[in-house]
Amino acid sequence: MARILKTLGIALGVFLCFGISQAKAATDITVFAAASTTNALTEIAKIYEAGGNGKVALAFASSSTLAKQIENGAPADVFLSANAEWMDYLEGKKMLEAGSRSELLGNRIVFIVPASSSTQSITVSPQLDLAATLGKDGLLSVGDPVHVPVGKYAKTALERLKLWQQVANRIAPAKDVRAGLALVERAESPLGIVYASDAVITDKVRVVGKFPTDSHPNIDYPVAAVKTSKSSVALHFIKFLSTPQAKEIWAKYGFEVK
Repeated sequence: MARILKTLGIALGVFLCFGISQAKAATDITVFAAASTTNALTEIAKIYEAGGNGKVALAFASSSTLAKQIENGAPADVFLSANAEWMDYLEGKKMLEAGSRSELLGNRIVFIVPASSSTQSITVSPQLDLAATLGKDGLLSVGDPVHVPVGKYAKTALERLKLWQQVANRIAPAKDVRAGLALVERAESPLGIVYASDAVITDKVRVVGKFPTDSHPNIDYPVAAVKTSKSSVALHFIKFLSTPQAKEIWAKYGFEVK
């Protein structure tokens, strides 16, 4: 009898542990987010987890890369994009939870130089001599204008300011905004364009010029639950991103909080 009770006890313990692990797994969440949100979102996710919520798995890359991965079946619960275009892309394919989309953040694009650069400031206008700022062999470091949001914003702004032709053949296209930032941090590029929020995370670069807000479309960061997600958990996490705690962190990293 004692052996039977012991066996039953072990079985019950295993069942309870399995049940608890299953419950925890049900509250865990996977978030695909634009590379520019890396530092802020990592900090916010830690607070979310510390509050007794599930674990947050974060995947950061260019919004275009993430959107394509979601389209191809990657197991994301939440998508945070650095522009509306790639969110529109998934919405058009019916891959978002209806009614879950909202505008979370805003941002700006800026010119940066290595901290050791002799360039102190530049006036971003049609009169800017970008070629001279780059020097004889320098390349402009920026996310690939073909598909990376920051690169698209940058190209639009430079075209509107009649500056694109100066640098059209002098671009160092990066896979995402953080890769472009790294080139300037290492002084491999004398000039780069990143989001204002990226420039505040490092002392290896300096902001030397800000683009006029009317030189490009509004830089908005929409967020939504993916249709294949654990929708209630995804919606709970999305709501947390707009709490006072989260807003304080977004602002600390240079984002404009909606």
